[in-house]
Amino acid sequence: MPTSPRDRDDQGRARNARPRDGLGRPLPYGLPGVERQPEGVPRTPEESLVEAQRLLDLGRPFHAHEVLEDAWKAAPEPERELWRGLAQLAVGATHAARGNASGASALLSRGARNIAPYRDDPPHGVDVAGLVAWAESGVGVPRLTGGP
Repeated sequence: MPTSPRDRDDQGRARNARPRDGLGRPLPYGLPGVERQPEGVPRTPEESLVEAQRLLDLGRPFHAHEVLEDAWKAAPEPERELWRGLAQLAVGATHAARGNASGASALLSRGARNIAPYRDDPPHGVDVAGLVAWAESGVGVPRLTGGP
């Protein structure tokens, strides 16, 4: 049985090269898509928050998730669950925007649980209390920090 070639990145890892829409859904090859977030970009926590918020404000929670996932992978151990939870909230927002209510609910709940322990002393100005409240309501665009 012949096998189909898999898309590979420069390091030879399997990587789907299909274009994606604004919510990260794969499109057929050859169609124009939304530019993907590059992976592994080194950013400070503040830069990660600013870029993720910019993407959330543009209605691109899938892309914000990719930024937050990079931050999670690079975070020091004491902050890893915070960044993991923020990435999960962005995935929950992605599911909500795609119309997947059960997936959204599960990811928003999981993300809120993971960030809740940081409520009393939130690192990097993350609005943990506001994000937990947002995750419970699922209304509007999440604000990662208390800033504008």
